[in-house]
Amino acid sequence: MPDSLVKDMLSLTASPALFAHLRVNAQRLRADFDQLAEIGATVAGGVSRLALSNEDLEARAWFANRVEDEGFVVRDDDAGNLSGVLHCPNPNAPTLLLGSHLDSVPNGGRYDGAVGVLAGLEVMRVLRDAAQPLPVHVEVIDFTDEEGCWQSLFGSRGLTGQLSAAHVSDANGDNSAFRAALTRAGIRPDDIGRARRDPHSLAGYLELHIEQGTQLERAGCTIGVVTHIVGRSTLKITFNGQAGHSGTTEPEKRRDALQGAALFILRAHTLIRDEYADGIFNCGNITVKPGQFNIIPEQAILTVECRHTAAPVLIEMEAALQYLAQKCADEYALSVGVVRTAHMPAAPMSPRCIQAIEQAAARLNLASAPVVSYAGHDAQMLASFCAAGMIFVPSLGGVSHNPREYTRWEDVTAGANVLLHAALELAFAR
Repeated sequence: MPDSLVKDMLSLTASPALFAHLRVNAQRLRADFDQLAEIGATVAGGVSRLALSNEDLEARAWFANRVEDEGFVVRDDDAGNLSGVLHCPNPNAPTLLLGSHLDSVPNGGRYDGAVGVLAGLEVMRVLRDAAQPLPVHVEVIDFTDEEGCWQSLFGSRGLTGQLSAAHVSDANGDNSAFRAALTRAGIRPDDIGRARRDPHSLAGYLELHIEQGTQLERAGCTIGVVTHIVGRSTLKITFNGQAGHSGTTEPEKRRDALQGAALFILRAHTLIRDEYADGIFNCGNITVKPGQFNIIPEQAILTVECRHTAAPVLIEMEAALQYLAQKCADEYALSVGVVRTAHMPAAPMSPRCIQAIEQAAARLNLASAPVVSYAGHDAQMLASFCAAGMIFVPSLGGVSHNPREYTRWEDVTAGANVLLHAALELAFAR
């Protein structure tokens, strides 16, 4: 059948109004959630499903079985991303992606990532049961290693063509264990570049996720409409001084690398807080050499991170931190080196997706608010590739990456319904 005829038939038989009454089945969604939470369950009430671990592979197999049991098409790619597809009548139609990830951090929470994948599956079931044709294919996707057990956002990088053999080679370190884990999961390291899709084949991407913060709680809203995902850079800063006897070296002759590093950390927090609105700085790791209590530190190596939602501001923050490091080194007669080891660009969400989410929330009489994501997500990778949007629901106390992570089920259900109707807005807006 010609594509033009299929399109004409769809225009006569389907429109968003036909789907206005649809809602997700909260009990069916909860049953999936409870089953999945048993995979990798921890004593503390959370889950440990590290990417490509036995638990993650079991969760992926469970998901594939659920997709197949529901009569959808199971799909995977060369980066290990696993999908279920609801096809529409037009084989050449674009695909609307819904999803997130099933992997977790060690001893993490049950909601992070899983809610987005399971809600996407439930949306497909509702659309299938409605028995009305859509102008797009709908696909729910579980992205590989979102959490970065091996390499952060690996699967979404692969889908968007941001992976190459270099990402699993030993050029920047020993990746042999990573390659072995990929191979064990049936993913050929040499083929990961083939996971890239044609951006013109995608109608967009929507991701439902718990907030992992308290913006929604403070605003008293159920639905967060994400406007930006924060960019982040990781810097390795090395202060070099001179070792010496801690008791006999005169204070004025000391070249204490740790003192320079400590001064930098304190001043960096103040600098970012005072000069860069919405900027974030953190130092989470210090290595001191030779590392003996009675020897003046000869070297202090810091791993620091800065975050901001505006790409130009993030670059400016990096430059300011590098300048500050040099000033602190000068005060203690040290040398200093700064190397950027990782960078994730800030990602504004698509205005079209933002509007679709806001319209869906309004139609469902749910209070919504614009929010910024200060954590990274797969939508960050998709944002420069296709129209991408994110829906947040509240996480109690902002707790996440912790067994105490909790989102009220009525909020999960509300978020899934917004995902459903935002997807319909995007599907028929083309």
